[in-house]
Amino acid sequence: MGMEKYNSNMDGKDSEYLYPPEILKRLDFSKSPATFKPKISAANPGEDWMVVRPLQRADYDKGFLQLLGQLTSVGNVSRKQFDERFTMMKASGGYFVTVIEDTRINKLIGAATLTVEQKFIHNCSLRGRLEDVVVNDTYRGKQLGKLIVVTVSLLAHEVGCYKMSLDCKDKLIKFYETLGYKLEPGNSNAMNMRFDDPS
Repeated sequence: MGMEKYNSNMDGKDSEYLYPPEILKRLDFSKSPATFKPKISAANPGEDWMVVRPLQRADYDKGFLQLLGQLTSVGNVSRKQFDERFTMMKASGGYFVTVIEDTRINKLIGAATLTVEQKFIHNCSLRGRLEDVVVNDTYRGKQLGKLIVVTVSLLAHEVGCYKMSLDCKDKLIKFYETLGYKLEPGNSNAMNMRFDDPS
């Protein structure tokens, strides 16, 4: 199912997108060092029941928070909290939460977030950060991890980021290297300061 067909079935406030879905149609997957066999892209994810699109308000009911729960602690987020956060993220700009939906069951099966930082350096340019990458366990082996990461990485380039960064566990370094990410010698330490206990 193409995005055009999918979008024509959507209406009302719940179908509101976090960012314009047209951006995803412009992404040129030939610019990515990642290889897909068979070839897939955000516009053509390989299965007619799959769609790659921006997060929508309705995704509260499509398992978005449960999907994130496979990655980390989410907490008990109410619909009101979800709506308020969605509104704030959309209004402030710089948040590109991208999801993969299984339209057969109306559930989200993959997600990743691009956050865009506005900088003074590099002539007031933009820097992207890749965060919250997750694919539902039962859909492994369909290149969806690669698909969502490459989509969000190309999206960063499309919106004008000069650089894209991420933090990952050691076991995932090789995966991200196949997608064009590099460890920078002398600058490969991810450090954090936590203000809450995420467990």
